[in-house]
Amino acid sequence: MDWGQSELLSPVVRDDLVTVAARRMKKVAFPSPEMGNPSASLVTPARSTLRKTPASLFRQAGTPRVPDVSAILAHAGRTPRFVHTPRNTLGSLNLDDSDWTNSMYASPTTGLENTSFFTEDITHLASALLKDDDPGEAAATSLFPDFLASFLKHSSSAVFELLEDYQTLCQDKVDVLQSVVLRAGQNSKTAGVRWLLQQENHSWRLISSLYRDRIQLALEDDMMVDVAIPSESEKVVVEQLFQRDALVRQSQLVVDWLESIAKDQMGDFSDNIEYYAKSVCWENTLHSLKLRRKSGNIFTVPLVTELDPDAPLRQQQPLADLDREDDVRLLKNLFTLIRAGMTEEAQRLCTRCGQAWRAATLEGWKLYHDPNMNSGSAELHPVEGNPQRGIWKACSWRMAEEEQLNRYERAIYASLSGNLKPVLAVCESWEDCVWAYFRVMVDTLVEKHLMSSGMAHQEVETLPREYLEANWTMEKVFEELQASESKRVLEETQEHYHVIQKFIILGDLDGLLEEFCDWLTASKVLPSHLLRFMSHLLLFFRSVGLALKEDVCVDVLKAYVTLLIRDQQTELVASYVSQLPADLATAQYAAFLETVSQPELRPRCLQLATEAGLDVAAVTKLVVETVRERDDAEFTPHSQTLETGTTKEDQKKIDVIDWLLFEPAHRGEALKQSNAIMRRFLALEKHDAAKAVFSKVPEDSMREIYCQWSALGQTSPLPAEDENAIREHLCIRAYLEAHEAFSDWFSHSSSAPPKPTPAPEVKFTERVANEMREKEYQVALSAWSSRLDVLTEDVKERIYNVLLFVDGGWMADNAQDSEQDAERSHQMSALRSLCLPRLSFLLLSVLQSSSRHQEALRLADIISSDHHRLYQVFSKEELRRFLLKLRESSLALLDQGLDPLGYELQQ
Repeated sequence: MDWGQSELLSPVVRDDLVTVAARRMKKVAFPSPEMGNPSASLVTPARSTLRKTPASLFRQAGTPRVPDVSAILAHAGRTPRFVHTPRNTLGSLNLDDSDWTNSMYASPTTGLENTSFFTEDITHLASALLKDDDPGEAAATSLFPDFLASFLKHSSSAVFELLEDYQTLCQDKVDVLQSVVLRAGQNSKTAGVRWLLQQENHSWRLISSLYRDRIQLALEDDMMVDVAIPSESEKVVVEQLFQRDALVRQSQLVVDWLESIAKDQMGDFSDNIEYYAKSVCWENTLHSLKLRRKSGNIFTVPLVTELDPDAPLRQQQPLADLDREDDVRLLKNLFTLIRAGMTEEAQRLCTRCGQAWRAATLEGWKLYHDPNMNSGSAELHPVEGNPQRGIWKACSWRMAEEEQLNRYERAIYASLSGNLKPVLAVCESWEDCVWAYFRVMVDTLVEKHLMSSGMAHQEVETLPREYLEANWTMEKVFEELQASESKRVLEETQEHYHVIQKFIILGDLDGLLEEFCDWLTASKVLPSHLLRFMSHLLLFFRSVGLALKEDVCVDVLKAYVTLLIRDQQTELVASYVSQLPADLATAQYAAFLETVSQPELRPRCLQLATEAGLDVAAVTKLVVETVRERDDAEFTPHSQTLETGTTKEDQKKIDVIDWLLFEPAHRGEALKQSNAIMRRFLALEKHDAAKAVFSKVPEDSMREIYCQWSALGQTSPLPAEDENAIREHLCIRAYLEAHEAFSDWFSHSSSAPPKPTPAPEVKFTERVANEMREKEYQVALSAWSSRLDVLTEDVKERIYNVLLFVDGGWMADNAQDSEQDAERSHQMSALRSLCLPRLSFLLLSVLQSSSRHQEALRLADIISSDHHRLYQVFSKEELRRFLLKLRESSLALLDQGLDPLGYELQQ
């Protein structure tokens, strides 16, 4: 790099590559390559360590780029300090070209035709977006999946390439929104979205610049030892300062960043400086003086009589009106160029406008360096910088204090000489003020270092004491901004992105997270793009090994996940949920799955969860358990139930079992959860709902469970938990079959064919009709009776299947589980007491209705049997009622001439 051809303003000279960066200052915020777990020993840089925080490079030609030494940096090449190259690149401008003005002040859409992102129908896109209520949000929605794609692409390495992608995505979207804003107006919602994305782009640029330096500094601390080399060159001395002092270096990086932003915004500058495309300075004044000389007339209008640069101030006389207006515009343009870090372009502009003397005054700030002093070569090299820089600086300072000069002219020389007050007088925005403070801070620190090294000019020592004794720090800069007299600056200080940028510059991540916490708890809803930025910022900090407040990180990510769920960004939820702690990730994704009502989306959601590394089995289990237990009171006996129909809440519990049926590996859990849901429904006498759950479970589930167990190479029986679940499922099936059989019997028994009423036998035809109806009735009655006998046998068999369930009885576990579920055991015991007596009464009523009284009496033997011990599930009241019912059968048998048990009487 040619240090003599600098376009930047800082009075320091640096090489293109600086390989030693602040080696003397130890840092704990970043791991060295020899460390094991980086996050174990990292702490967030806090305000107390601010002065040791790595700073940016105060440069003459450009910020030096340090070599990559870590795997977290980019794979190939080097990431630029500022990723986004402005569309209207000014560094390569030649002001002698005829079209230089159009190049400098391009319209917001300049350059779009060369970008693949934009197509010829951009106008149609903008028109379509304008039809939307919020076209900005609609056009920027794609940023959410785009950011996730970039994050996943660079999740394991090359974190600075990731930041480049973030910047590119934001800038491309800003360009799209710009075309919409041109049609919708600056006060539209789209303009607000565009501003948010511009600020996000600026923030990513700042983060990339500062943390590249900070990480590099931490990695080099343990690997290099700084050796100070005595030198008589201002350039070399200041280079060593930048290599040693992280505060100076990173402060300059902030200046670089702010200048790059201003450079991007040059296209928005309203004045048309093509007006200055002339080679004669003050031509109107010159013309007036020539006319005066020729005519010999004395004009009544006061005017300078000489045209040297100092004439207006020396003579206290004005220039011609048009020249004064031209000068005002020119000076404002020059300051705008200097504010954007484009000193050389400002000098070219001065030359172009016939003010070469002014271009020369903008050259004097450069540090002096004679490469021939220690080169040892016979070949002479050109001397760089200004050997009388002290005189130039003192003069520039006094010019900045001259109140008769234009305020932009004062600001120009103030910015070059470190005089803060005149610069602040023309700073309108937060960025402008931060630039002014940091520029002066770097200038002051450099001059103090030169003075301590004995290289300061005597003239510099005549500058005000407040300049020489200023003790600038980054914290002090932002404290001064908080006390600004500008209402606009104070308002912009509170804006979200500026607050974030402030804490990034300070390196105070604890303070930043405290702000995040306050924003999340505030009543005002955060913009969706801001929340996306906050989430990805914290993920970046994690990726470089910084220690963060875990609870705040979790809250931010949870808020972002909630936003994605609200906006139905189904494809994105799993990846961000996976960044949460395992238990919380399971709970969050389970809550999300509850909101997915479309059956076609459910398999996709589970696939995304698997790809994101979530515990799908735990997630689906939690979903089912949450829905199953919602709004459930205690296990209620069906005798207290008022409604037995299937409600909407019941249907949700029925449908939720689907989550466990997509993967065969989850069949065991599906069986257990379906059993739990059906237990509730049976207790509430909601048999239709229980049947709906039962029908959800695939018929091959039990076989699948055995196959999975065998696939593990196990030859032993199934675990007790699975064995008991299968048995419970069979018990419920037996009960539902019995209940269905009784329903069929009851429906059929109550639909006996009506006996026809014979018509009066007056005529022969009527008598024949009566006989025909009687025959038809007898046939129907016979068919009905036959069907009733079949249904009676069926219901008797199925109820006995429940009452006499094998191996311990109905709803009784056979295998002993080491970790018994107390609630499940209670429910099963309650169901035995609820359902077995009921089935017994139903069977008794079926047998008595069918005049099978002797079989009804045998039911008493089964209930009283010590083998089955069914009498234990009956209450005393139920046993009393049951015996009363049996008494009716005994009386009926006695009426038939049999004994009370149905046997023939012994004579």
